[in-house]
Amino acid sequence: MTKTLASRRPIAGRSGPSATAFSASVRLAGLADLDALVALENASFVDERASRRSIRYSLRSPTMSVLAAVIEDGEGEVLVGAATLERRRGGKIARLASIAVASSRSGQGLGGLLLDAAEAEARRHGCTRLRLEARTGNHGAIRLYERYGYTYYATKDDYYQDGTAALCYEKAVASV
Repeated sequence: MTKTLASRRPIAGRSGPSATAFSASVRLAGLADLDALVALENASFVDERASRRSIRYSLRSPTMSVLAAVIEDGEGEVLVGAATLERRRGGKIARLASIAVASSRSGQGLGGLLLDAAEAEARRHGCTRLRLEARTGNHGAIRLYERYGYTYYATKDDYYQDGTAALCYEKAVASV
């Protein structure tokens, strides 16, 4: 059984004559989603990819939550995005370790839907802040985070395998 974290809401597709709206929801991912999560990970990241084993570990971990953004395609659910949150037992800060949206669905609001769900999941576990890192050249992600109220607080030099720095952001997600 899966638990829906964010209510199903319509998402606007790309503009133009073939534009369509679709409903998307976010739920906790389970082991049945493993193949789709691995495929999304491999399609979304060149470096810093989580392995199948690592994703399976995340799905089973009591201090991690893997969120799945899904749409209905007439034949069932299709996983079109995912986010992974990490927490420490008793800690008040959650970390968004990863967020990915299928390239075919980029720019359609799914990143924001996943961020909303990640914040709700952090609150559900008693966290008051959510932190994340963004590759310095990932301007789309940086715009999204800033639009959602995340505040820059530090730079981590040489953070990624290729030597790229990370910009660190955080947001209060619950009143203290």
